[in-house]
Amino acid sequence: MVHRHKLWIDGKWMETTNSRDLHEIRSPFNNEPVAKVDYATPEQMERAMVASVAAFIKYRKVSRHARSKLLEAMRDGIARRQHELAKVIAAEAGKPITLAEGEVMRALTTFTVAAEEAKRFGGEVIPIDIDATGRPYSPAIAYWVPRGPILGITPFNFPLNLVAHKVAPALAAGCSILIKPAPQAPGGAAMLAQIFEEAAAQASDARDTIPLATFQVVSCGNDVASAPVTDPRMNSLTFTGSGRVGWHLQSLAVGKRVALELGGNAGVIIHSDANLERAALRCAAGGFGYAGQSCISVQRIFVHKEVARKFEELLLAETAKVVAGDPMKKEVTVGPLIDAAAADRVMAWIDEAKRAGARVLAGGTRSGNVIAPTVVAGVKRAAKLSTEEAFGPVVILETYDNFSDAIEALNESRYGLQAGIFTDSTRLIREAVENLEVGGVMINEVPTYRADQMPYGGVKESGLGREGLRYAMEEYSERKTVVQWHG
Repeated sequence: MVHRHKLWIDGKWMETTNSRDLHEIRSPFNNEPVAKVDYATPEQMERAMVASVAAFIKYRKVSRHARSKLLEAMRDGIARRQHELAKVIAAEAGKPITLAEGEVMRALTTFTVAAEEAKRFGGEVIPIDIDATGRPYSPAIAYWVPRGPILGITPFNFPLNLVAHKVAPALAAGCSILIKPAPQAPGGAAMLAQIFEEAAAQASDARDTIPLATFQVVSCGNDVASAPVTDPRMNSLTFTGSGRVGWHLQSLAVGKRVALELGGNAGVIIHSDANLERAALRCAAGGFGYAGQSCISVQRIFVHKEVARKFEELLLAETAKVVAGDPMKKEVTVGPLIDAAAADRVMAWIDEAKRAGARVLAGGTRSGNVIAPTVVAGVKRAAKLSTEEAFGPVVILETYDNFSDAIEALNESRYGLQAGIFTDSTRLIREAVENLEVGGVMINEVPTYRADQMPYGGVKESGLGREGLRYAMEEYSERKTVVQWHG
């Protein structure tokens, strides 16, 4: 079935007014047509921005009760359509159907937590009378107030839940939001807009009416997308995607609050006292799931030399169990890369490493856009496979003598999103937490782990700000401090 993803602008479903702006989406696995998507014209984008401002003026005054009801209704709408959503994700993004189903379940959690946070996100009380001069004043109250209309730009790899991670906290905080979804996989955002339309009617009553332009989905080309990036009416920009694009957008978004969730080449340290069986199992899952197309996918594995041979054997055994191929088959966890260019790039990086002396221990082969789960050893530190974000089903093995050397090697990256360590030593855990230059440290777990309610984000070139429901709400809000004199 070929879906049609229309524009959701100003509470109406629209088609492009330019026939050349109806784009076809093909499966990254078999190249069959799976959807057609309307791209907005400049005039349609202008209408969307005007509507977003008007909706914000009304929605910011909507009660927390109604916001929470809206988010709960959206959660219920996702639950009713969970299988349809998973199939659209698998078809457009090539995500294995079991992982697509898992993404939908995570979106349910995202909206559940947002509905709860909408009711308790208020502010804090600060004592003023800590010295004699403050005695005539009541405690200060620092309220969180919504900043304004938000522009969200989302990637292909989590085409529902990463949209949810921008939409749900925006709605919880009292902001309107305009989403420009990934061109490769806009279906998740389009279906979420359908769910919003129904939920807004359910959550509205005589006291609170949800403006339908509070959430809009506008697919478009980069030329049209540049307008809301630079337009001062869009108060904030939240972007998930590549570092090259993200930092460029920041340079254009002058005067805006900008949150960036960018790339990584996540590292894992396997120490000599680790549970090697668990470490191998989790590294295979974290490195190869969804063909490694996650910014926290396992890429660099540092293993203590005393257990390096044993861990290698275990990892290769786990790698051999991983099934690659048709994303619609339940047993598959490694589907295609998003397009031929991505597969070409990953294979070129593997070949570059081999020419410099690296050894391919497993995989390294390709069928169409599907790359077999690949383990490489002896990769030079300067190779792209080590320094760049692979965004493919490839992990590299490196040994170390001292734990501090492993930390130094892991930090030898311009990225710093998340890291994992496997050890039972409290001393080494403390050393890692204190010294790893990352936004999150996963202990006896791979960096690919993420709970949707926790603060999530990186340092260095991995981005700015934090996602995770409450933490994203803070990004979308301002503090307003009120002090009263009682003379």
